[in-house]
Amino acid sequence: MQTQQKIRALLSSVGLFPNKRFGQHFLVDLNLMRLLLGSVQVTDQDVVLEVGCGTGSLTEALAECARHVIAVELDKSLIPIAEAQLTGFRNVTLLNRDILASKHVLDPAVLAAIANAQNHSRGRFLLVANLPYNVASPVIINLVTGPVVADAMAVTVQKEVGDRMMASAGDSHYGLLSVILQATGRLKRLRVLKPSVFWPPPRVESAMLTFIRDTEKVGQIKDMTLFREVIDLFFGHRRKMLKAATRMAAGRLAKLDHWNDLFSCCQIDRSARPEQVSPEQFVALANAIGRYKS
Repeated sequence: MQTQQKIRALLSSVGLFPNKRFGQHFLVDLNLMRLLLGSVQVTDQDVVLEVGCGTGSLTEALAECARHVIAVELDKSLIPIAEAQLTGFRNVTLLNRDILASKHVLDPAVLAAIANAQNHSRGRFLLVANLPYNVASPVIINLVTGPVVADAMAVTVQKEVGDRMMASAGDSHYGLLSVILQATGRLKRLRVLKPSVFWPPPRVESAMLTFIRDTEKVGQIKDMTLFREVIDLFFGHRRKMLKAATRMAAGRLAKLDHWNDLFSCCQIDRSARPEQVSPEQFVALANAIGRYKS
């Protein structure tokens, strides 16, 4: 792992500075990096995805214990630096890509690299990353809803995103991210991080969290795509009552004409707003819709 002095020197040697356009804030507290790495206990059978690998600091530590690491970095100017730092590791695939092909789809080259690595591994698929703030939520959601899903995640994110991940029904931060994560796994906040543990320091606090996928919870969701559509519908109109939001339904949800019966059978108050509905109730509602349509 690289200290702040080391990262400064690596960038300076090629005339570079942290790029504001890419929101580059390097985690330079080595104790926190060890905490992130150890929180999901990476083994030599695991495939790990790192998003925003920068100069390869965390990548080095991951490569020492993982079966294979797929490291993704959008800034092409950092790729030669990371390549030089990772020369001795044959278990790293370094990709100069945008992790997102679109908001709802991961980049095909990244997906192909993950699939190839998984074909040669008997372990878990993990996300371990100091996530760039601007892609954190869509990356996490994609790796929960699939088609490629992470067994566990250990990430640093903007504190506001961490608050949304952990929020309960009724909390002002509660939303789509809260529902999806809490309906599919177990979350733990490890630390709130001051700006000073990054270089250059961001203007906001960050948070370090873990997510462990719960197969029993996931098994309760009969159709993940439909579940996501239901959540998208209601949180797309989060200030409206549920009964009003149904009038905005599109696609296959627009064909439903008995929302009141669905709310009733799931014990959901149709006059409630989305932030008052628990993850378990959203699962029940999506399943009820699926039974009706089948």
